[in-house]
Order: sequence, then C-alpha cells, then structure tokens
Amino acid sequence: MKRIAFTAAAAIAALAANPALAQDVGDTVMGNDGNAIGTVAQTNEQAVLLTVDEYQIALPANLFGEGETGPTLNVTKAQLVQMHEEQLAAAEAALAEALVEGAAVVTADPQPLGTIDTVDEANVVIVREDESKVTLPREMFAVDGEGNLVARIMMTDLEAALEAQSG
Repeated sequence: MKRIAFTAAAAIAALAANPALAQDVGDTVMGNDGNAIGTVAQTNEQAVLLTVDEYQIALPANLFGEGETGPTLNVTKAQLVQMHEEQLAAAEAALAEALVEGAAVVTADPQPLGTIDTVDEANVVIVREDESKVTLPREMFAVDGEGNLVARIMMTDLEAALEAQSG
C-alpha cells in the first residue's frame, strides 16, 4: 500500500539546489549524490508528487533544481525517505493521541460531524448531533495543522453515502 503525505516545506527548505524548473511526469529525479531518488508521478505549479519506492511524496515544486540529467533535489534518497518516514510517524502518533472516545470530529470541509463513541483497530464510530451513529474506517482520519481531528470526507459526500445506504 502506498502512503501519501505532504512533506513539510520547513523541514526540507534546504533541499533546493537550483531555481525550480518544470518537471514532467515520468522524469527521474536525481539526488545530490548523483543517484536516482524517484520518479515524477504528478505535477502542478505548486507541487510535485514523487514516487520513491513504496511511497508517494508530495514536495513543493520550488524545491526542485535542474541538473545535467534532469530534475534534482539537494538531498539523497535515503535522507528524503528518512524525513518522510519521520513525518509519517509523527502524524500517526498525533492521530493515535486524538482518536479517543469523546473527541470532536469535523469533516474535511470543515463541518462538525460529531464525537467519537468507540474506536477499534479498523473503525471509528461517531455519534452525531441527532444521536445517530456513523461508522468510518480508521484510515479516513487525520489530524490537521491546528490539532483538529478530521474525517477525510466532505459533509455532502457523507450525507449522500448515508442516504444511498438507507434508501
């Protein structure tokens, strides 16, 4: 399973070797040691999604430079993977701390969803304001930058899914 996380720009601001240039899907990104780091999977003006082994790592586009063989980062593959794994571990720890009975949950758009009733290894049961319950897979949850517990679904999408399920 591929894990996706946006690597914090502050943690790797020193990665940019040269001014950013456009990367194309399929380009191999080289590290400062001359070895390949990964392959560009997606790109837009702000970010580049880089496939590095089993990871999909989103990086700000301005961190990339241009070398003789194409796009570069001022880091080695091992350093980038280590930073990414550290960020994933920190996110997992924050989520484990936040996923507790009674915790408030908001949707991605952000609207109040309810409070956690129960948590197990696979699912989280949420009690909504009207006392109805909704069960969501544990992997749908994250903690945002302000420490809020977020169900990664828009309220309208959740309501549509619940309506389809009951009707």
